[in-house]
Amino acid sequence: MNLPEFKNLDLSIARARIALSLIAMLSLYVDPSTAGGLFHLNAYALTTLLCHLAYSVGMYFALSRRYADWNLQVLSTCFDLFFATAVAFITEGQTSASYVFFVFAIIAAGNRAKSRPIATVTICSVALYLLVIIFTQGITSVYDMRAVYLAIAGYLIGFFSQQRALFEAEVRELETRSERQSIARSLHDGYVQALAGVNLRLETCRTLLNRNRPQDALTEITELQAGVAREYDAVRIYLRSLAGIEQRPNAEFAARASDPSFEIRAAFNGGSLLGEHILQIMLEGLRNSRSHGLANQVRIEVREVEDKVSITIEDDGVGLSDSSSRPWAIASRVAELEGHMSMHSEGSTRLQIELPNS
Repeated sequence: MNLPEFKNLDLSIARARIALSLIAMLSLYVDPSTAGGLFHLNAYALTTLLCHLAYSVGMYFALSRRYADWNLQVLSTCFDLFFATAVAFITEGQTSASYVFFVFAIIAAGNRAKSRPIATVTICSVALYLLVIIFTQGITSVYDMRAVYLAIAGYLIGFFSQQRALFEAEVRELETRSERQSIARSLHDGYVQALAGVNLRLETCRTLLNRNRPQDALTEITELQAGVAREYDAVRIYLRSLAGIEQRPNAEFAARASDPSFEIRAAFNGGSLLGEHILQIMLEGLRNSRSHGLANQVRIEVREVEDKVSITIEDDGVGLSDSSSRPWAIASRVAELEGHMSMHSEGSTRLQIELPNS
């Protein structure tokens, strides 16, 4: 079966076959060593090359209409060898064009970088070419070495085709590894951290219920539900992007396409665990400004204030409509570190966070 990724290659070969037919016709017409001399093409050669041109055009239209399959590929190889042999019978001599037709047949058969078709077509080409030389020039013809050169050409075509296949396999392997690393990084930095935040907030809800504060637990659950819904949408978008499915151009996706400029100023000392949390908070704040705030500019400042670390995240975006849209992933980290977070969202967003530095 003709695979989709080979369609353009097959069409290119079909176009090259048409060009070969036209160029061969012109070269024989201006070749003074052919029968009839300069600017002459005998009837047999003209008829053969016109048939080859008709076959070439027919193959091109068949491939362009997606009629190609394995049987058509085999048929085209047989026709390539047939016309190469026919041209050799008609024009074999000092400047025969048949050699190029045989080489083209080998290249066309090896376009999928498989060694067996190349070897088979090469052997058939050498055998047919030797038969043509024997019948037209005799077994001791000075043109016998052309068959050897044809075998060498087939070997080189097969060798380079195999090297190309190995190189493409290595490139695909490297691309696959890079894509896997990118997916793993996205899952680790985004959705795994989001799940950790869900777990922390559920723990907070359980604590509130144990303290007989159901209203506060309900508020926490409402915010958690909104946050999970947003993460669910983000996961859907991410999975659709991996599958190559085009997203619908609605307002939400347009908002997520913004790319604000940012400024970060950070100077603080602390443990590595605290530093990791601060970096994740900064990253999440930048993502929120880009994905939800339609911001053009984002400013993040981290500094030490006595025994605490103060984090300020500001943007000039559209702000958030209600408290259910609070950045719950950031809130869960702040709660885990027993810090404090306040947010002002009126036409823009200012997030103020204080974390204990101990």
